[in-house]
Amino acid sequence: MKTLKIDLENCYGIKKLQAQFDFSQKKVYAIYAPNGAMKSSLAQTFKDVADGAKSKDRIFPTRVNNREITDENGVDLPKESVYVIRPYDDEDIGHTEKTSTLLVDSKLRKEYEELHIEIDKSKGIFLKALKEQSGSKKDLEKEISSTFTKSDDEFYRALIRVKDEVLAQKDTPFADVNYDTIFDEKVMSFLGTKDFKTAIESYIKKYNELLAASTYFKKGTFNYYNAATIAKSLADNGFFDAKHTVNLNADEKLEITSQKQLEELIAKEKEGISKDKDLRKKFADIEKLITKNVNVKAFDAYLGEHEELLPELVNIESFKEKIWKSYFKARFELYKDLIDKYQAAEKRKQEIEKEASNQRTQWESVIEIFNSRFFVPFKLTAKNRVSVILGQEPMLILAFTFEDGVDQAPVEKAALMQVLSTGEKRAFYVLNIIFEVEARKKAKQETVFIVDDIADSFDYKNKYAIIQYLKDIAEEPYFNQLILTHNFDFFRTINSRFVDYPHCLMAVKSSNGISLEQATGIKNVFVNDWKLNFFTDHRKKIASIPFIRNLIEFTKGDKDPSFIKLTSLLHWKSDSAGVTQKELDTIYNSVFGSTGTSSNGNKPLVDLIQQEAGECLKACDGINLENKIVLSIAIRLAAEQFMVRKINDDNFVASIDSNQTPKLLAKFKELFSADVETIETIKRVILMTPENIHLNSFMYEPILDMSDDHLRNLYTQVLALK
Repeated sequence: MKTLKIDLENCYGIKKLQAQFDFSQKKVYAIYAPNGAMKSSLAQTFKDVADGAKSKDRIFPTRVNNREITDENGVDLPKESVYVIRPYDDEDIGHTEKTSTLLVDSKLRKEYEELHIEIDKSKGIFLKALKEQSGSKKDLEKEISSTFTKSDDEFYRALIRVKDEVLAQKDTPFADVNYDTIFDEKVMSFLGTKDFKTAIESYIKKYNELLAASTYFKKGTFNYYNAATIAKSLADNGFFDAKHTVNLNADEKLEITSQKQLEELIAKEKEGISKDKDLRKKFADIEKLITKNVNVKAFDAYLGEHEELLPELVNIESFKEKIWKSYFKARFELYKDLIDKYQAAEKRKQEIEKEASNQRTQWESVIEIFNSRFFVPFKLTAKNRVSVILGQEPMLILAFTFEDGVDQAPVEKAALMQVLSTGEKRAFYVLNIIFEVEARKKAKQETVFIVDDIADSFDYKNKYAIIQYLKDIAEEPYFNQLILTHNFDFFRTINSRFVDYPHCLMAVKSSNGISLEQATGIKNVFVNDWKLNFFTDHRKKIASIPFIRNLIEFTKGDKDPSFIKLTSLLHWKSDSAGVTQKELDTIYNSVFGSTGTSSNGNKPLVDLIQQEAGECLKACDGINLENKIVLSIAIRLAAEQFMVRKINDDNFVASIDSNQTPKLLAKFKELFSADVETIETIKRVILMTPENIHLNSFMYEPILDMSDDHLRNLYTQVLALK
């Protein structure tokens, strides 16, 4: 944006404002606006643009409203390109998810996310295969995790824990077991009963006895299930077709030459065990227990077809592990693919996290800016910076360390807010603004910042820190600024630091609206303006009187004749009416070593003061420094002249050597206590005029921040006194 054009009508009290700001060379303007002129109204209007809201006149909502804020091409500013920095708001101390993007490294985050995408893809394929293998409808992640760990949310740790065991496993003895039939909640409850445990222990004892007596089978190493698996495996691999044989060692060697011969031998040996009368009786006892429990009918039917599983039910947790390892082995390629990808990703993930933790981001820069520039009793750090960098968490968590001398202590934000002073809270509020600015800087978001007295009421240390940061903003290529203030000292400071004089404007309010004019009096108004125009500009001549008197007091003291003469122009004395312009010129020349003269030098200064005060009544609102001084002098002279005439006691008046206006009022109240309205008017004179008259030559900014409208009203009231 090279140009900002504003055309407003009836926007929050702004009757009319048309202005154009050229940002093509310099990126910042400063606008000084006296209280009540337009500052907050203009800021609110821009806030409406940023919020996508309509502007209005709150007091007179029926007035026709117009708001045109465009660039050099006449295009409306998009709301994203406007950011209003409001004065301190204690409800808005913090940062947003948007500002946390300052930590995000897009390259690392993308790689980090892609690692998880690949893993999740393999995981989905693997779990689908396990569902087919197990026939289960349960949450397999939780089932696997709780089987091999103490938690139900450590899926990958569970897989990795048994990796070597699955790798070493030669077969899949329980790959076809229907998981939900056995590990049904009601079945598990039944298997835990005392009667079932007693019955199955009896069955297992007899079964083991028979197995020990078997010719070919051996407990724990070679049972009929193992033998059947071996028979099938040998046949599938062409063992018998190649004319190989198997020798079984028993009482005598038996040579097996075919799969059928081996299977028949296994079946016969199995039948010898399974048809044992005692074992059958014990199995029948188990079946009776199962039959009594109507909730486990499916388990009963399944067990009838898979009696070989019965010995495994003695240790159900161990059996569950065996089943899952069989499932894994049956789908080993998918199992291995998932684990390999996960472990490789974890390795790279650790490398990425290490790289992220070593990164210095703009967020760190924000914190460093705040910690180094602002004077507060705490330091900021970022808690979860790595997680935010990689997109695992959306919001950065700030940590606070409170500092008191050499002592330090961590503190939560809520507790911190309770112990900070208002000024310190204001400084912390600025952190929020820095977040937003840096986020826009990173995004290269073209922005016009409307800065609404952000430094108002700050202590000087932090005020200068804010000014420095505004200067930093002014140096960014994508940023423009309108800095609004009603604090003349702040206005003068930013002019001296980074806002060029042609870009320093002042708001002037009239009955028709607001106009923005070139600023005046920014740098030593007396030296740079009033001295130069002392003999040609009556108003600036009158306004110079307090300055000249002030300098004489500093250099010669308050007994000097020139000091006393000038006092007669600031208080109504017996000689006030006779002091001429020529006498003031003589004093001026003696102080500054000049030889100037005024036209019409014999004209009484009191008449000139009244004349110029009358002109001030017609002036527009604005900075009007000389107007305020002229009006204040005229007000006090008129008020004192009125009281002197009413009191009518020359000796009393002559005896006053200090605080003349209050002493005259005290006497007036004594004599005219019933004239309440006049007394109240003169009280306002005492309240409002001294600071505008007895101003320090080197520190006159405070009176600039006040409107002269109240002085015009007061002068009119004083002139009306009778």
